[in-house]
Amino acid sequence: MMYQALYRVWRPQSFADVVGQEHVTKTLQNALLHQKTTHAYLFSGPRGTGKTSAAKILAKAVNCQKMPVEEPCNECPACLGIMDGSVPDVIEIDAASNNGVEEIRDIRDKVKYAPNVVPYKVYIIDEVHMLSIGAFNALLKTLEEPPKHVIFILATTEPHKIPLTIISRCQRFDFRRITAQDIVGRMAYIASESGLQYEERALQIIARAAGGGMRDALSLLDQAVSFSTDIVTVDDALTVTGSVSQSYLNIIGRAIVDKDVSQAISSFEQLMREGKDVTRFIEDLILYFRDILLYKTAPNLEESLERALLDEEFTELAKIIQTEQIYEYIDTLNKTQQEMKFTNNARIFIEVALVKLCQSESNKASINNTEVQGLLEKITALEQQIIDLKTNSHVYEEQASQPEKRKAPRSTKGYQANTRMIREILKDATRGDLNLIKGHWGELIEALNSRQMKSQSALLIDAEPAAASPNAFILKFKYEIHCKMAMENQKFIEITNSILEGIVGRRLQFVGVPEDQWNEIREDFIRNQNLDGESGSGEENQEDPLIAEAMKLVGADLIEIKN
Repeated sequence: MMYQALYRVWRPQSFADVVGQEHVTKTLQNALLHQKTTHAYLFSGPRGTGKTSAAKILAKAVNCQKMPVEEPCNECPACLGIMDGSVPDVIEIDAASNNGVEEIRDIRDKVKYAPNVVPYKVYIIDEVHMLSIGAFNALLKTLEEPPKHVIFILATTEPHKIPLTIISRCQRFDFRRITAQDIVGRMAYIASESGLQYEERALQIIARAAGGGMRDALSLLDQAVSFSTDIVTVDDALTVTGSVSQSYLNIIGRAIVDKDVSQAISSFEQLMREGKDVTRFIEDLILYFRDILLYKTAPNLEESLERALLDEEFTELAKIIQTEQIYEYIDTLNKTQQEMKFTNNARIFIEVALVKLCQSESNKASINNTEVQGLLEKITALEQQIIDLKTNSHVYEEQASQPEKRKAPRSTKGYQANTRMIREILKDATRGDLNLIKGHWGELIEALNSRQMKSQSALLIDAEPAAASPNAFILKFKYEIHCKMAMENQKFIEITNSILEGIVGRRLQFVGVPEDQWNEIREDFIRNQNLDGESGSGEENQEDPLIAEAMKLVGADLIEIKN
């Protein structure tokens, strides 16, 4: 009799045999026991995780003569007929090769006929995402409201390609990747039942290389059995899967930590001569450093290690390597792995990565003890300078505060206008000079805005010229804070003077004064002018000095004199 592959011989025949999918099998078993099976199911997930096997088990269970049961008996004529394919009412269709509208229409026409042998007619459509849009549309109505004796089971590895109108009509179950521990347990059971001799570590290597698929794991185990003589050893598993032994990874890891480029490159060259796959090598090296990181940070999670064997070399390397170094190693290797996907010279990228790993840490760790000592001395000197500065600042503050105590207290509330300059301007102030500035005040604001100085022009919104002489003018501010901000901004003063010079044709200086201070200074100036006029004349003046000053400020045409 022709030899059958292990994955065919040991295909699950009950839900208990479906490994790593308890969330699916438990739900289906409960539905079978309570007879609450639905008319359409969608099984999605990676390859080799048991989707088609679960579909066939479900088809047997709903048609089992011992229903309701949570597992098919695999003994009644219905179960045996479905297992050997002699029951015509369980139809398995490969959508990859039957993806046209005509095939689906044929199903739609035949679905109304009652089953011949078993209670339910079950359609298992594998790789359903390969159906065309027309085929999906032809399936829609039948899938939503099939006859009571029909069950549809759709299986796919790419559920995102299935229209939502199909998914919404099905009860969906997502199959997960099977863990390495579950795969090892299943392979150990199969090997024991088949009389195969093996090393425990060999099964772990095969399980990790399977990538979460039980079918892939059994195929690799089949290949390893054919390659070995009497017992499946670790070397057999490494050869079949293309993986790298931990002894080589320990050597390369030690060379990277010791900055030994020649040792790292020569070990890699030896692996290539043995026919190892470069893609598998860099993946193994990433997982190796990952296991070191987990062992170093969480040693109690030994079962989480992907490929590491806790030998003496591994544990010693985990003690001396720093966590930050592991982060850098994994990051560099991960970037190299991404770059390798787009080149035909992947080997060169790995060699460059090994050199980079050996040299990167040497650059960071190149500070010797002398340099460290020099840095510490500089830090100490800087700390002493800071202490001295703080001490001197206290002395200066005390010295500066002593004369202030002896002097008469001076008001420091807010901004103090330049009274002397204001009085000088008032002595020569004329109405014509004031009108000249007021007439071009709008042009000044626009010029400031055009120069992207909107914040400065905003200070002049509540300001206005109050008095002007031929060479200067007084700018009255409504708010003291605006006056302070304007007069303390030397750049603002220079630009304003420059713009005014361009507008009026002569250089004008200005002095700012808050409105409340302006009223006091103006009244005091008029009062002093009046007193000076009375003391300076021996006879009665012909003209009232207050009236003269008022005329000078606002112009004679705006003043009406009443006795």
